[in-house]
Amino acid sequence: MSRQLLTLRRLLWALAALIALGLLIWALRPMPVRVNTVTVQSAPFVDSVNEEGRTRLRDTWHVTAPITGYLRRVMLEVGDAVEQGQVLFRLEPSPAPALDARSREQAEDALQAARARLHAAEANLETARAEKRFAEAEYRRYQRLHERNLVSTADLEHRESLRDRQRALERSAASSVEAASFEVESARAVLAVTSGQRSGTEQPMLEVAAPVTGVVLERFRCCEGAVEAGQPIVEIGRLADMEILVDLLSMDAVRLKSGMDVHITGWGGAPLSGSVRRIEPAGFTRVSALGVDEQRVPVVIDFAEGTDAAAQGLGTGFRVEVEFLIWQADDVLQVPTSALFRDDGRWAAFAVEDGRARLRHLKIGRQSGLASQVLEGLEAGERIVTHPGDALTDGAAVTQGN
Repeated sequence: MSRQLLTLRRLLWALAALIALGLLIWALRPMPVRVNTVTVQSAPFVDSVNEEGRTRLRDTWHVTAPITGYLRRVMLEVGDAVEQGQVLFRLEPSPAPALDARSREQAEDALQAARARLHAAEANLETARAEKRFAEAEYRRYQRLHERNLVSTADLEHRESLRDRQRALERSAASSVEAASFEVESARAVLAVTSGQRSGTEQPMLEVAAPVTGVVLERFRCCEGAVEAGQPIVEIGRLADMEILVDLLSMDAVRLKSGMDVHITGWGGAPLSGSVRRIEPAGFTRVSALGVDEQRVPVVIDFAEGTDAAAQGLGTGFRVEVEFLIWQADDVLQVPTSALFRDDGRWAAFAVEDGRARLRHLKIGRQSGLASQVLEGLEAGERIVTHPGDALTDGAAVTQGN
């Protein structure tokens, strides 16, 4: 009996040891790696470049003051429509500067002197008129005497010469009076300027007209005041000439061609269409938000024919998002770019077969953002691992998370 109990006890201990060993082996076995997978499929594919841009006008006109003068108030507002030839603003002569005390005294003295010269000229004119009347009377008397042969022809011609001389002296005296009158008015005008203000009388004005039909984009001066020649007053443009300027990375710009289609979004309205008109031949350096020097190339885009961007609410200087359509097809085998990695210098991905990850080397075609074209290595319907981690190896057991 005791021997049977001993044997039974040994069997129980052996069974317990086997169970413990099995539990240890089960605990130490490799656990399947949990992965996310997607199905390889054929779908429409677009190879594009996306970048922000801004609208601008192809041509604008800065209307400046052609001369130095006094600007009348500009009544036009930003956004107002103007017609070619319409008056934009008016200029009048600048007001004279104010006089100090010394200059005023000198002006008063100059006015008194001008008045004295005027009085002297008027007196000379009266004298010249009297002498002319006497000379004409003498000439007529000698003329009658000559008709009766009482004086010689030489005496008559002498009196005629004296008459013509007095007439000339009268005209000279009249001109002196007129000149003295102008001097008085000039001196009075100088004396009248005391505070530098404009005269209340009507002033001649220069009217500056719009060079083209368009809208007012910016008003640099609104209030009246003195302006210098060449100073900008308003800016005019035609909204029908609107275009888009995009500064692309040079590595993306070399993939573009003139006439390439673009999609315009992100401006607050329905998507618009356009095309590349010009790729500038010279780039420039711009520092990114991360402090990295980037080589950028300006690219100019035209809206599609018949698109009235201004009527839809777009204006100059608006932000837009532009997608350059480099290549597109309707049926392309593709995978998420996040599933790809480099293995021995080649593109690779993990395909899931019978619960295990299998390394596949792929031939990749075009890449566009989140998707990449697969030329060789995968078939439609297969499932591949997205975002493979370092713990995933060829042949490792996997469990799918989705």
